[in-house]
Amino acid sequence: MKRPILIHPDPRLKKVCTPVSDLSDQLRALADDMLETMYDAPGIGLAAPQVGVLDRLIVMDCVKDENEAPRPLVMFNPEIVAASDETNVYEEGCLSIPEQYAEVTRPRVVDVRWIDRDGNEQSETFDGLWATCVQHEIDHLNGKLFIDYLGPMKRQMITRKMQKLKREQAKARA
Repeated sequence: MKRPILIHPDPRLKKVCTPVSDLSDQLRALADDMLETMYDAPGIGLAAPQVGVLDRLIVMDCVKDENEAPRPLVMFNPEIVAASDETNVYEEGCLSIPEQYAEVTRPRVVDVRWIDRDGNEQSETFDGLWATCVQHEIDHLNGKLFIDYLGPMKRQMITRKMQKLKREQAKARA
């Protein structure tokens, strides 16, 4: 089931999420809903707070080549356990900040540990776009948005655009 994606500014997007202590069928269903929502958007990552759930859960799939099989990842309690000194700059966007993009510098390679949908601990080294995406989504779990890496002027400009978008959406629904 597709879920509505929260648009910045929303106080839930600035909250630190609670670790998942027990994997329930409800949480697995949430992960499935989040993947469906992400693919439909379309996006390459989605964090639970973006659909209004303050649990440490992210989904992602950075496969962009139509000839390559999708690789959906579901991560409960993901954490970065190591990061490279070498950095990458990507133009990032966010489903909660539609049609706004900015360059963000992050570590190029990260080692991440998480619990999969079956309750097994997993770990993997991510590079390039996958590394950027997993860091961006984990930031969401800590109440941080990609615009928090920008200067105050650019951040305020984007926030004002999002406030205007939300007003327009509210009018359209009324």
